[in-house]
Amino acid sequence: MNGSNQQIEQLAQSAGLASRAGQWQEAERLWQQVRALAPQHPQALYSLGIHALQRGDAAGAQELLQAAHNAAPQDPMILLTIGVVERERGNAEGEWNAIQAALSRDAYFLAGLLAKASWLERQGQARAAAQAYRNALTVAPPPPHWPDMLRTQLEHAQRKLDEYRDEFSAFLEHRVGGPREALAFGVRGRWQEAASIMVGRSKPYLSDCNQLCVPRLPAIPFFDREQFAWVPELESRTYDILREMRQVLRDEQAEFTPYIEYQPGDPVNQWRELNHSRRWSTYKLWSYSQPVDAHLARCPATRAALEAVEMADIADVCPNAMFSALAPHTHIPPHHGETNARLVAHLPLLVPEKCTYRVGFERREWKVGETLIFDDSIEHEARNDSDDLRVVLIFDVWNPLLSLAERAMVDAMMKAHREFLAGAQS
Repeated sequence: MNGSNQQIEQLAQSAGLASRAGQWQEAERLWQQVRALAPQHPQALYSLGIHALQRGDAAGAQELLQAAHNAAPQDPMILLTIGVVERERGNAEGEWNAIQAALSRDAYFLAGLLAKASWLERQGQARAAAQAYRNALTVAPPPPHWPDMLRTQLEHAQRKLDEYRDEFSAFLEHRVGGPREALAFGVRGRWQEAASIMVGRSKPYLSDCNQLCVPRLPAIPFFDREQFAWVPELESRTYDILREMRQVLRDEQAEFTPYIEYQPGDPVNQWRELNHSRRWSTYKLWSYSQPVDAHLARCPATRAALEAVEMADIADVCPNAMFSALAPHTHIPPHHGETNARLVAHLPLLVPEKCTYRVGFERREWKVGETLIFDDSIEHEARNDSDDLRVVLIFDVWNPLLSLAERAMVDAMMKAHREFLAGAQS
């Protein structure tokens, strides 16, 4: 770097520091010195154009910014600022052209996307503006990391997008609510979710298995109870099961152990608050395919009821069966299960008000004695917002969309996985 270039660099750094300190006159003086030494210096021309704009000298700002653009034609910020000057001059077409030119240099330029949306909003094109705001929010970082200089605009963008979604949702409900109600009850939820996805309130929930994913199985949140021949017999035994659960809850509270038990050094992620906590505890009846004989001996009616169910049998994975107790004001965070080859069933036993369950898009409330059967490989979560304990009987069953031969394949694959991890040789 020769002496002249070094001097220019030092002056530019000093001007930038003065600007950040709010010393505008000193910054402008320093940028004028840079321009005297380097008449086509893009940053000097741009900064001096900003100073002229701040003084209300739109014509002077335009001249300086155009010179900056000529010196750095690919810089989208210079073009966007030219658009600001055109807006000050009342030239909406000129502003739009400048915004489009900036985005042609960088289609993901966040400030440009926000400027485009704002221009459309000011022209009364509310729906087009909302979609442009959505594009800006898509490329923006998560809200905690929004740039300070754009935060107000991004908050406005989120409000406008929320208004758009509310309006679109109401429009859809008016236009398709009648046809949806004409559908069979069991499929209405699919079309409620389709509407939510269309308006952008949610995304599709897909199967996401921790171990074995069987491809090409549909991601069905809740299965119809009528698909399972064992349901009526199980539900008829609800109060026998409830009686045994109350007995062990009273006499063997120590046997209700935390459901989440990560060891020190394990990444606990969303389970931090519930790790080793009795706020979510279980009394195990079958655990990873093995019966817990001591517990089953104390619950003979429950054992008989479960043995009448076609529980899933997968090597070292299931069946699992347990009384699951969720303490008051406890939230089980969103998570995924091991495989979509099996489903999970809940037989609700103690259900106070304000207890809800979500699988994917669908939310259900537990009702005592009414089985819920769901695919736990889809994101799911549970809440007990009441002041009382919630208890359900949980157990595993086969996904009915698998043939007997495929069930055997599931078991063989999981067994091979275990053997490989144990060091077996082919």
